[in-house]
Amino acid sequence: MNAYDLKGRKAIITGGAQGIGRAIAERFIASGATVTIWDVDRETAEAMCAETGANFVTPELTDWEAVQSAAARSNAEMGGIDILVCNAGVAGMNTTVADYPVEEWRRVLDVNLNGVFYCCKAVSPIMAKAGYGRIVNVASIAGKEGNPNASAYSASKAGVIALTKSLGKELADRDVAVNCITPAAAKTAIFDQMTEEHINYMLSKIPRARFVKVDEIAALVAWLASEENSFTTGGVFDISGGRATY
Repeated sequence: MNAYDLKGRKAIITGGAQGIGRAIAERFIASGATVTIWDVDRETAEAMCAETGANFVTPELTDWEAVQSAAARSNAEMGGIDILVCNAGVAGMNTTVADYPVEEWRRVLDVNLNGVFYCCKAVSPIMAKAGYGRIVNVASIAGKEGNPNASAYSASKAGVIALTKSLGKELADRDVAVNCITPAAAKTAIFDQMTEEHINYMLSKIPRARFVKVDEIAALVAWLASEENSFTTGGVFDISGGRATY
């Protein structure tokens, strides 16, 4: 494992109790960071933190006031916020646009896009004031290419990509780097929300002929969250096994 120096850095990871978020948290802790996860699954968060030494807060990320409160609490408890990883998300239904329920569309956009916006809005001023920060938003290859029968998920992740580009430009002169990643699917609990047909479709589109491993994603995020990532901002980093090459 390549070592990235995160010693003394204070990090927030949303959806950090399991899957990709937990892998990122473990990588950060191994690199010397203090980690607080924001996850609504209290039971899983408690177990994860007992095992890893992370801290946790359980804000509802679709509630702006709850996110504001969580940011203030984490800032006070950790003595600053240097890193934010917006990882929490839901898959939503697998069905056509014509059949997609309006309320389900709103739910997916609320979690996957509004939640990222709220977190960035709450934390970025803290970083800007300090003159340092690293934000990594977890988008998806679906946000680049659009998966059939996953319109809400694809649209929400495309929105995360655009939000990342805008915020990266806004904070470029503050040493606050804002980037996103566009991974292919990883075998995590989010698969429980998808049909087998959709899972097979995603696999068929990956030239490496396998799903990405959560540790591979964590390795990329660790570099993006490090001080060594000193120039790139507003960038979109592909980790899709060759599915996208742009």
